[in-house]
Amino acid sequence: MKQVMFTLLLLIAVQVSSAQTVVKSASEIEQEAAAERAAVIKKVEKEKKEAAKKEKKVKKEAKKEKEAAKLKKNISTKEKAIAKNERKIESIQGKLEKGKLKGKLSPVDIEKMEAKTVKLKSTIAKDKEKLGKLNKSR
Repeated sequence: MKQVMFTLLLLIAVQVSSAQTVVKSASEIEQEAAAERAAVIKKVEKEKKEAAKKEKKVKKEAKKEKEAAKLKKNISTKEKAIAKNERKIESIQGKLEKGKLKGKLSPVDIEKMEAKTVKLKSTIAKDKEKLGKLNKSR
């Protein structure tokens, strides 16, 4: 009988102590779970920030490429405009010389052609100045 009582007492003591450790374990588990959740949240936020940073960098590079393409286009446009105006000047001067040789041009026509060449030359000078600025910003 003493052995049975001793065993029962021992069993009850073991169960009570195990029940107490389960309670402690449950609270520890909850704390660990909370700590893990916090760590996961931090990790996710960090990944979000990194992704946002990378996206910003990609957008910035795309913007730079777009600006470079626009600059290149503007440069080629100015070069074409200069070449076109130079061809116009040559054409006008050719017509002016032919007209003078044949004597078909009136003084008013000659004056108009010369005014056109002067205007085109000033336009070319302005375009060359703008082209120089564009090339510097390259």
